[in-house]
Amino acid sequence: MRIAIVNDLALAITSIRRVLEHDGAHSVAWVARDGLDALARFAADEPDLVLLDLVMPHLDGVQTSKRIRERSRCPILIVTAQASRSSGPIFEAMGYGAIDVVNLPLLTGSPAENGRELLQKIAQIERLQGGKPAPARPAASARPASSAGSAAPIAARRRPPLIAIGASTGGPKTLATVLAPLPCGLKAAVVVVQHIDAQFAPGLVSWLDGQVALPVRAAEAGQAPQAGAVLIAVSNDHLVLGADGRFAYQAEPLQEPYRPSVDVLFQSLARHWRFPGQAVLLTGMGRDGGKGMLALRRAGWHTIAQDAASCAVYGMPKAAAELGAACEILAPDAMAASLLLRAR
Repeated sequence: MRIAIVNDLALAITSIRRVLEHDGAHSVAWVARDGLDALARFAADEPDLVLLDLVMPHLDGVQTSKRIRERSRCPILIVTAQASRSSGPIFEAMGYGAIDVVNLPLLTGSPAENGRELLQKIAQIERLQGGKPAPARPAASARPASSAGSAAPIAARRRPPLIAIGASTGGPKTLATVLAPLPCGLKAAVVVVQHIDAQFAPGLVSWLDGQVALPVRAAEAGQAPQAGAVLIAVSNDHLVLGADGRFAYQAEPLQEPYRPSVDVLFQSLARHWRFPGQAVLLTGMGRDGGKGMLALRRAGWHTIAQDAASCAVYGMPKAAAELGAACEILAPDAMAASLLLRAR
C-alpha cells in the first residue's frame, strides 16, 4: 500500500517511517505536517491509506478526517500518542469516517516489536479492501467462551425486549444519534458491537455514556441483557449470547477480519434469544453483520439497516440490503422512533 503520514512532530514521522521501512511491504506516498498541507497533497496524489494524528496546527485530525472523507473513500487510521487523553476527538474522527485508532509506535527498541500493532491494523484494512486473506490466528490463542459458568440460566419470561446494534466506520457518532432519543427507563435492553480495538473500547463506553440518556456500560462475561441499559462489547474476542441468556466472549471463529464481529453476535441471538427483538446495522466498511441480520429476520426479528446517503461507508448496511435482511432502511435520526414503537 502507498501510505501517507500526517503528523506535525518530526519524531513521530520518523517512528512511523521506521516501522514501514522495516516491514518493507508498504511505501510512504508523502508526508504532511498539518491538516491543510495534507488536504493539498491529497488532492494532488491520493494514497491507499492515511495515517493521521489528532493534534496538529491549522487543521486538527478531526476536521482533516472530515474533509478527506467528503472527497474520497480513502481509509484513514488515527495514529496518535494522545490516545489515552483524547477519547472525544478520537470518536469524533471515527464518526466522520476514520476506521480505527492505534497508538504511535515507540521510537526506541525494535521496529518489528514496537510497530506490530500498527502493522496489524494496516493489514486488517488491506484485507477489508480485498487485498489479502486473513491469516489464521495461532491455535494456542484460541479459548472457549468465557462466562459465569455457575450462574443460573435466565428464565425466558424474565428476559426484556432486546435491541442489538452493529457498527463500524463512522459508528460512534451514528450510535449517539440513534441512542440519544431513547429515554431513561426504556423497557428494552440494548447491546452494541462497534468495531474498535479492545484497548480503546472503555473510552468509547465513557464517551457514549456522556452523549445519551441511557446508562452505557461494558458488556461483561456472565452478564445478562439489562432493561434500560446499553452494553458494549469491549474485547478483541467475539461477544455472544449463550443458551443460558448470558453474554460470553469467545475466540472462535478465528478468521473473522473484525473482532468483535457483528455477525457472530447476531447469529448467537438468532439461536438463543427466544423472543424476536430488533436489530440495527449501521455504517461500516466490509460486509460484517449482513448474514447475521438475515438469520435474525428469518427468526422473526425486526431489522433496520442504515440508508446509503447517511453512511460514512455504505458497506455493512449495503450487504444487509442486498441479502434482503433489512425490514426497514432508515436514516439514523429516524431509527429511534421505529425502535420505540416496538420496545414497549
